[in-house]
Amino acid sequence: MEDRSHKVLLALVMLFLFAVIVMQYVCPGTECQLLRLRALSPIVAADPYRAEDETPARFVPRFNFSADDLLRRVDFNIKGDDLIVFLHIQKTGGTTFGRHLVRNIQLEQPCECRAGQKKCTCHRPGKRETWLFSRFSTGWSCGLHADWTELTNCVPSVVDSKKEVRLRPSR
Repeated sequence: MEDRSHKVLLALVMLFLFAVIVMQYVCPGTECQLLRLRALSPIVAADPYRAEDETPARFVPRFNFSADDLLRRVDFNIKGDDLIVFLHIQKTGGTTFGRHLVRNIQLEQPCECRAGQKKCTCHRPGKRETWLFSRFSTGWSCGLHADWTELTNCVPSVVDSKKEVRLRPSR
């Protein structure tokens, strides 16, 4: 009888450990809403900048964009003189997004990417000029991981150097 009770106890301990391991996969970290009692209460939109213990925020955003700013529509004319300049911010998925820009977007004239080359040719329909300024289309024209300041100084000179003076758009 004692041997059987040990087996039952061992089975319960194993079941508990299995449940703990499964919960770590389902709900990793301390942010698990399944284990919080507060998760059963009605959901209230929390201020992401306020700490849970109601202490003053250590980070206060300086650029509060309105919903209208974030949802505004920008018309891009690929056949005209419009240019997309891709600013790659490190560790934010920029390499993946940059590749997506040259490989996966369905355009009238898609970018030409050759096997074994990192750089693709992204020409405007019917023209021999690019509509995209990124490391995957123009290479490192403005340096390795150019920031906003470097790009605003570098891009106009690089783009304008490839056009005749009379064909340069007004900026």
